[in-house]
Amino acid sequence: MHYELTAEDRAELQACGMLPETVATHIRQFQQGFPPIQLERPCTLGDGIARIPAETDRLAQLHAEAAAAGRLIKFVPASGAASRMFQFPLSFFQQPELLSNQVLARKAAEGDIDCQTFHRFLGQLDHFAFAQELRTVLHRDGHTLEGLLSQGQYHTLLAYLLTPAGLNYANLPKGLVPFHAYRDHSRTAFEEHLVEALEYVRDASSVARLHFTVPAPHRQVIQTYLDGVRHRYAQRGAQLDISYSIQKPATDTIAVDSDNIPVRDSSGALVFRPGGHGALLENLADLQGDIVFIKNIDNVLPDRLKPDTYRYKKLLCGYLLHLQQQVFFHITQLRASLPRESPATRIAIDAARCFAQDQLSLVLPQDFERTAMLRQCDFLIAQLDQPLRVCGVVKNTGEPGGGPFWVRQVNGTTSLQIVEASQVDMTNAEQRVRWQAATHFNPVDLVCGVRDYRGRPFPLAQFVDPATGFISEKSKDGRSLRALELPGLWNGAMAHWNTVFVEVPGSTFHPVKTVMDLLRPEHQPASVPPLTTRLD
Repeated sequence: MHYELTAEDRAELQACGMLPETVATHIRQFQQGFPPIQLERPCTLGDGIARIPAETDRLAQLHAEAAAAGRLIKFVPASGAASRMFQFPLSFFQQPELLSNQVLARKAAEGDIDCQTFHRFLGQLDHFAFAQELRTVLHRDGHTLEGLLSQGQYHTLLAYLLTPAGLNYANLPKGLVPFHAYRDHSRTAFEEHLVEALEYVRDASSVARLHFTVPAPHRQVIQTYLDGVRHRYAQRGAQLDISYSIQKPATDTIAVDSDNIPVRDSSGALVFRPGGHGALLENLADLQGDIVFIKNIDNVLPDRLKPDTYRYKKLLCGYLLHLQQQVFFHITQLRASLPRESPATRIAIDAARCFAQDQLSLVLPQDFERTAMLRQCDFLIAQLDQPLRVCGVVKNTGEPGGGPFWVRQVNGTTSLQIVEASQVDMTNAEQRVRWQAATHFNPVDLVCGVRDYRGRPFPLAQFVDPATGFISEKSKDGRSLRALELPGLWNGAMAHWNTVFVEVPGSTFHPVKTVMDLLRPEHQPASVPPLTTRLD
């Protein structure tokens, strides 16, 4: 299909740092689509998934040394909106005809799951960490939580929870919602990440470095909030070095209609959409980091359950450093054996090959043994000289998201990849069966080595598989449109990294995807008080 960019379009593209050729590439991707991932088999223990080595003291020491040297930083994608978390109460707020005791009771009795869940939500409002904040804004305007509940004024109550009339949670980033209640305060997900960072990325000068990627409209309010709570930790001799970035407008993708023609808004301007979390690869690269922990904003636990998280974060880091030392050693030995073939070359090749196959799950091309020795050497150097990540995986308990798989590559070999359901052709029975056979889940618990053996930052964009994006159906102003998602940050954006999967206990993974997840025992105080309000 034909389209033309106007002078205004080109000026808009230039203003956000995007080239016209990028739009042409997006259109071509819409037209051609993306090939589905070819699953070979799910990773299992002993076949793509390892256990933490027995030498835990040595791994802990490696972590401690790297932390003391200031090599560590924590990277948290925190652009997620709380509107998704509050989607179900928001849907009731938008349907006020449902918000009466009679209607809710009737529908709940008829088996309506949403009404039953909403009834539970109202009855346990006091068990949420944000209950005190809600009470405060209600009291400001002469209301009480008990009064609104007893009078059945649920729409008013939801307005104070979700809209600018009160807490405005439907319009805030998820990280600003209080997750956990403590004796004298509540903590948001943002603050829980600060507490974590002080435990496993603090250096010898007691400085812990964190980086949050945040939504542009809320950057200042997030920074102001964190500046207001960080004093709690500075008083204990710790320092928090917090940096922020936003998803770059240049990584947005063009939206198209069903004919793959760019969509325009009511003013005639092109419509762009954020390219998904894969766009954050540029933010990660800009950090120029060394050893980077990556963790989602919503996977945090209260202090009483943090010890397992601390232990396995340190062990995963130590394991990465252990592997990295060996990677650097083998690259150095291989390079030292060049440029001529010699017995030393053969020794270096055999040692590097064994390490790569046994420790990094490298699958060699079928013709590897038949190629010349120097080509074998070059191949192994190229395979080893890539960013390295150690990924914690937990046993699959049905949580939504991706998992660890052996994936068939274009060249006929297989590699370890984190795969999302959207990347798999579920209409293919064989592929669907392989997907459903997964034993483990990816909780986005990554430790990454992003510098090479010379200490130089890797050019991360060179290790992306551009064929792993996907197309989704969206709507805007009542019109349907097609949106393009870039290769995901821990999926296609890291497709050509060296990847090691390690099993970690499920106790380290308790994400908050919906507000009701906060009622799980893991997110509640150790002793939960009885309900203070009865709903009739």
